[in-house]
Amino acid sequence: MGCGKSTVGHALSEHLGWPFVDLDQEIEKREGTTISEIFEARGEAEFRRIESEVLKARVKYISGGRPNIVALGGGAFQSEETIELLTNHGVPIWLDCPFEHLERRVAQANHRPLARDPVRFRQLYESRRATYARAEYHIKVNSDDPQHAIADILALKLI
Repeated sequence: MGCGKSTVGHALSEHLGWPFVDLDQEIEKREGTTISEIFEARGEAEFRRIESEVLKARVKYISGGRPNIVALGGGAFQSEETIELLTNHGVPIWLDCPFEHLERRVAQANHRPLARDPVRFRQLYESRRATYARAEYHIKVNSDDPQHAIADILALKLI
């Protein structure tokens, strides 16, 4: 959350000529409501179930030979099923951003239900790092310029 997944994803998709998909936006479109409203009305467990369904549909689409850049929500990679799905059918890349950068970026965002409480947000950040580290590739994000992350991703020579 706040590491630049959407910004980097959009820029990378332009560079590669592949479509970009923000999974949270795809969920909102499918459900006809916002992520915040899903969390508030149906709870996090139901949101995660929906997120998993939408991701599986996207992976099936990509497996048909149509590469995409997909930005996942901050909690998506917490599921063993998701980690396995992405490892077997994609190239998981963790954009590792220092907490201070994330904190600054999400400070004014009221649409991020899990970042509203600064103490909980830091705890969430710390608790998720070990799982994120399981991503096949790890990109350090120390700049607000997405071109730095894109250069690092392209240097991996994945395509």
